Amino acid sequence: MIAGASEARWVRPQPRRTIPAGFIDRVLREAFPRSGLLNLQPLTDGLRNANFKLQLDAAPNLVVLRIYEHDPSLCQKEIDLIQLVAGSIPVPEALYADARPSESMPPFALSRWVEGISFREVLRSGDARVIASAANAAGQTLAALGHFPFPNLGWLAPGPKVVQDAVQVGANPIPRFVDFCLASPNLQRRTTVELRDRIGALVWSWSPQLAAAHHEARLVHGDFGKRNLLMSSVGGNWPVAAVLDWEFAVSGSPLADLATSCDTRSLRVQSLNRISRRRIYRLEGRCPTDGANSPGCWIWPFCARA
Repeated sequence: MIAGASEARWVRPQPRRTIPAGFIDRVLREAFPRSGLLNLQPLTDGLRNANFKLQLDAAPNLVVLRIYEHDPSLCQKEIDLIQLVAGSIPVPEALYADARPSESMPPFALSRWVEGISFREVLRSGDARVIASAANAAGQTLAALGHFPFPNLGWLAPGPKVVQDAVQVGANPIPRFVDFCLASPNLQRRTTVELRDRIGALVWSWSPQLAAAHHEARLVHGDFGKRNLLMSSVGGNWPVAAVLDWEFAVSGSPLADLATSCDTRSLRVQSLNRISRRRIYRLEGRCPTDGANSPGCWIWPFCARA
């Protein structure tokens, strides 16, 4: 967070669900001076930043307003990443952004509205054919993310530029990162000591295999989950229409995103995971174990959840 940002009036512990009239007037005046607002609808999936669907009376007609209320640097970071991957990864078209926060107004970005439904809604449909098609497309998209290399491991800042901390430097960064997460007060409030000890022991027991991923410094979305994938129906198939929310992106092993996308809590999603894994392994051919069906591949969901 930038110096002094914690004192700004716009910083909020939770995303807002309404916008003052003066704020939206200023946004439209800056971005679309010939357009007026017809309708405003809050999008409630955001957990840290506020998102609104705007209907305008002139082009571009439907847009998404994203207000960065947690960390102002994330606005420029997301814009830079979208510009980096556009053309290779389906992302919303960036239309306008003001990444410079003031005392009274947070950074914001406007992107073109993308029609589709979330991967989560696809799963809830229970349609095995649709789920298989969407999972295959998600696997292709996830594999393509790994085609963007960086000079080293670390958090991605605006640029995008890699920023390393002590966790990423030295031996065994993945187990040490899991230990760092296990020490989080938020996680400790939701888990037992026994569970945390078991997770830590499991990850460290696989440290030799995980070491194979230490030297991979590629684009990792960081939250490649059911909520951040928009799917669309095209000719009976379900391709990815857009990958949303790049604020958690890092430079690391693409297998981290695979782990984040895995969920073994239901038989239906287990089937989805197998389809996604097979597609990714076929496209990328990388796994720090002896194959896609190796027990070692199941370590990655534990790493992600830790």
